[in-house]
Amino acid sequence: MTAVILDRRQVLGAGAALLMGGEAAAAHDGTVHVTMEKLVFLPAEIEVKAGQTIEWINKDPFAHTATVKGGWEVMIPPGKTATRAVAAGDTVEYYCRFHPNMKGRIKVSA
Repeated sequence: MTAVILDRRQVLGAGAALLMGGEAAAAHDGTVHVTMEKLVFLPAEIEVKAGQTIEWINKDPFAHTATVKGGWEVMIPPGKTATRAVAAGDTVEYYCRFHPNMKGRIKVSA
């Protein structure tokens, strides 16, 4: 049997990669994925480039929104997906209008 020994940095790095799922979840087509499950946006913070698309994937049995106060809103039905292309200057805080405790942040870079 071969033993695998990981140092603390490897373990912490792997944990960070899991927590930063948005960066790892960026598809080759430029789409960044955010999952909604158990009343949480995962990841809660994402960084995208202007022109990229965000795809929200609703794994909950009820509808959610991605809502920016005084801005835009994306409706995501249960078990479905919805998208929005981001523009420069779209760095925003957003939430679910139906579940205001669900909060996220989108940072748009040039």
